Amino acid sequence: MTKAYIIAAKRSIVAPIGGALSTLDVHELAAPIIKACLQSANIASDQADELILSNALYGGGNPARLATLASGLPERIAGLSIDRQCAGGLDAILLAARMVQSGAANIIIAGGAESYSRRPIRQKTFIDKRHPQAYDRPPFTPWADRDPDMHDAAAALAQRLNISKAGQDQWAVDSHAKALKYQNATAEIVEINDTGLNDPFTRALTPALCNRAKPIAGNITNATTAVAADAAAFCVIVSETALKALTNAKAIEITGGATVGAAPDMPGIAPVAAINAIGATGQSFEHIEIMEAYAAQAIACVQKTKLDPLKVNQKGGALARGHPIGASGAILAVRLYSDLLETGGNGLAAIAAAGGIGTALQLKS
Repeated sequence: MTKAYIIAAKRSIVAPIGGALSTLDVHELAAPIIKACLQSANIASDQADELILSNALYGGGNPARLATLASGLPERIAGLSIDRQCAGGLDAILLAARMVQSGAANIIIAGGAESYSRRPIRQKTFIDKRHPQAYDRPPFTPWADRDPDMHDAAAALAQRLNISKAGQDQWAVDSHAKALKYQNATAEIVEINDTGLNDPFTRALTPALCNRAKPIAGNITNATTAVAADAAAFCVIVSETALKALTNAKAIEITGGATVGAAPDMPGIAPVAAINAIGATGQSFEHIEIMEAYAAQAIACVQKTKLDPLKVNQKGGALARGHPIGASGAILAVRLYSDLLETGGNGLAAIAAAGGIGTALQLKS
């Protein structure tokens, strides 16, 4: 099999629900980022073979097709939408890499886009003619007793691994502090509709503010939970053949990746299985991006994989940005690519998804 490379990676700002990106639908979020990726890669739109878009909340259809057309890609590109909830953004990139490695394509744009603000209202219907019942999320397992609310699952994980509230608070404080420090390092961000080039949720979080944060479940609070958000992020993945035809390409090799199912009632540590699957546990990395849906989840994954916490989320994580579900994994990949371009070396990204799913991606400059 041939190798696969990321040669461009861009994202929007991550804006909390109801904020700066709330007027935009999924394809309107995606299109400017896709265009910017192609421009950064110096690739004409008609050279692309496919677009893979992760989305969790759109409600059906094929949002990838809308994004394809809205971004000016050729009509021959059908667009492929996938949904693996939080892991989908990384999975889209891994799927693109596998297609490139197998020879099925040479150039693919892959990532995710999510408008939490514009998500449709979901309703469950009943055969006995009862009125439809609105619901916020579908079931992630067939067993109600093994399908916990995500807040409850994070609280159970913290209790099981003795992760203190103080430890979670400090992780959140550090995430915001790192994000603030690098707030103007915005080469990876594409501005949409004059929204600026910094993630608006990032702030000077303090232990005192954390102590006043509203408890959600167990020792999980609003300060240690990523806010719902809108965003889009994409990468351009190419084959060796395509890379050789390009000049001055900023190529980072995709050296490993896996998606693994784990215990559905303990989803927060599912990335551990994925990191183990690619042999990355205990390895030395220059940069690591671990999803911070909850501080407890990130802490648990770092502890169980013996990764260096000083290398994790060096420019802040999702606690300082927000969590746009289907786009979150792709944002990790964009962050990782950007940092490896600066410093070189090896990088790792990992994320958990509801239902006990973990995805990991390994890159090398």
